[in-house]
Amino acid sequence: MFWDPTIMLLIPGLLLSLWASFKVRGTFANYARVPARSGLSGAEAAAALAARHGLRVGIEPSHGGTLSDHFDPTTNTLRLSPEVYEGRSLAALGVAAHEMGHALQKADGYAPLALRSGLVPFAGLGSNLAFGLLLAGMLLSMKPLLYAGIAFFSLAVLFSLVTLPVEFDASARAMRILAADGLIGREELPGVRSVLNAAAWTYVAAAVVAVLELLRLILIARGSEE
Repeated sequence: MFWDPTIMLLIPGLLLSLWASFKVRGTFANYARVPARSGLSGAEAAAALAARHGLRVGIEPSHGGTLSDHFDPTTNTLRLSPEVYEGRSLAALGVAAHEMGHALQKADGYAPLALRSGLVPFAGLGSNLAFGLLLAGMLLSMKPLLYAGIAFFSLAVLFSLVTLPVEFDASARAMRILAADGLIGREELPGVRSVLNAAAWTYVAAAVVAVLELLRLILIARGSEE
């Protein structure tokens, strides 16, 4: 939003985001061509895992496009992209199990997931209000508005940071349940792990960008005082 020398702080984060995006798409595409030995689709694997772990979850196709997979804790529903919902590959099973990992987190009362869910409305509000307050604070030379904008943006940063353990734990659960329930063989574990590790980098990149942007906004606010 603000063009000044501090924008250079964002370059490492943006480069990491680009690399993470290419990595996850490339890795998913690679293992989407590797059939799972079980022959199950992502939706079928998710249903099998839900049944074996006593979870009552809905499993629906997502209409958000490629890699739009997510778990909605408010409705207890897995929404899987077409490539995952219908796919019978290692990539499809890995992503479906990852989303089932979130369902297990909810069933287990996993605290970081509850915290992230509680932060969702505040993170959205923070992102929407932050830059307007910062711009108004700079134009009107009002320090309270500047720091209010930073405080609101901090909520979005906190959301990004809390997301990291939630996603890492879901991937770890996915690996455990896929292997323990016999949906993938030992020789298939490295492929699934590669897909989930690549996806994890997108969350790391998002957190890095958020933290760097917060640091930049603080520097801008301090510079306006001089």
